[in-house]
Amino acid sequence: MFSGSSRKAHGNPKYKIALIVGVGEGLSASLARLFSREGIRVALAARQIEKLGALCTETGARAFACNATDADEVERLFGLVEREIGTPDLVVYNASARARGPLIDLMPADVANAIAVSAFGGFLVAQQAAKRMLPNKHGAILFTGASASVKGYAQSSSFAMGKFALRGLAQSMARELSPEGIHVAHFVIDGGIRSKTRPDPEDRPDSMLDPDAIALSYWNVLQQPRSAWTWEMELRPWVEKF
Repeated sequence: MFSGSSRKAHGNPKYKIALIVGVGEGLSASLARLFSREGIRVALAARQIEKLGALCTETGARAFACNATDADEVERLFGLVEREIGTPDLVVYNASARARGPLIDLMPADVANAIAVSAFGGFLVAQQAAKRMLPNKHGAILFTGASASVKGYAQSSSFAMGKFALRGLAQSMARELSPEGIHVAHFVIDGGIRSKTRPDPEDRPDSMLDPDAIALSYWNVLQQPRSAWTWEMELRPWVEKF
């Protein structure tokens, strides 16, 4: 369970409406639960939303189908969220894809798709978010990175290209948008994330990242005073080598 939160749901939340793009059963679900508990209305976006019913019931969130690599669909997503919930002032981009294998064996179309999902989709979502946040000089845009954001591994070139690009986008946006009152942050998730199908080995407790613990770190960054904002945070289990 979550702990250490700085504000309870009955308070007046700093952010009102959150949109999480690229939702699955791990980190995105943990973020949705945390935001909802803190009094933030939540919208969830994914290509396939059929499996999000239970999470929507639990959190009161609304689910929207969207291909984040399609500019028209992303614009439509923001329009639907605005009409049905309200204008999001907190946006999280969690979508990513990869094409694993030796460089010479990779299919160019698969690599192009991996880069589009990991990076170009982040740009499209961030652009729509920033357009809505700039007039109010308020908002937060968060990006989920990985070990591959800072180091490319063998047979993982497409993932490294996408995540390197997403990190560059976040850094550039932070420099451009922070003076306008928009907090941009990128999170390097350096390690495997624990799940029901991927538990910690019995002989290595806490050797994988707990998605609830990751979500709490996102929340802590969101609570930073603007006089001391961070644009990037690295998270890894205590046993992870780096």
